Amino acid sequence: MRQNRTNLALGLVLLLLGGWLLVAQQVPALRELAENMTGATWTIAAGVLVLLIGLLSGAPGMAVPASIIAGIGGILYYQEQTNNFASWSYMWTLIPGFVGVGSILAGLLGENTRRSIAHGLRLIVASAVLFLVFATFFGGLSLLGDYGLPILLILLGLYILARGFIRGGRKDPNEA
Repeated sequence: MRQNRTNLALGLVLLLLGGWLLVAQQVPALRELAENMTGATWTIAAGVLVLLIGLLSGAPGMAVPASIIAGIGGILYYQEQTNNFASWSYMWTLIPGFVGVGSILAGLLGENTRRSIAHGLRLIVASAVLFLVFATFFGGLSLLGDYGLPILLILLGLYILARGFIRGGRKDPNEA
């Protein structure tokens, strides 16, 4: 049954892609649109295509690689628009957040909903903290001024300690 859905999804995607390419040959405006797309927009489109394949084949877990691909496309698009390619020194820290977004999407689509959403939120928070630390350290984020990095590190330390104390009161079901 699952193999049939996968074949159906792949067949539909190929039909749609072939149809779009055929129409693009006949309609100059669509051809221009395709020619003006950059590598970043093609990368975002590939992420959307992966998500579509996952949805059509009944595999919500495909939301994770789709989010990573589309997210990297978003980073590349930002870099193309601002000509700030040095931002990769801290932008890479957003990738765990893209995994978190994909995990939340997979959870919303029915794959271990509670666990996937909780895991996704943790990844997004970790990614945001890493992004703020690295962006502050490498000069990409001057929003917090000279004291930004120390304050972020102190807040992160307090968060980790508080989380440890809160979890310390609960027993882990995996422990004997």
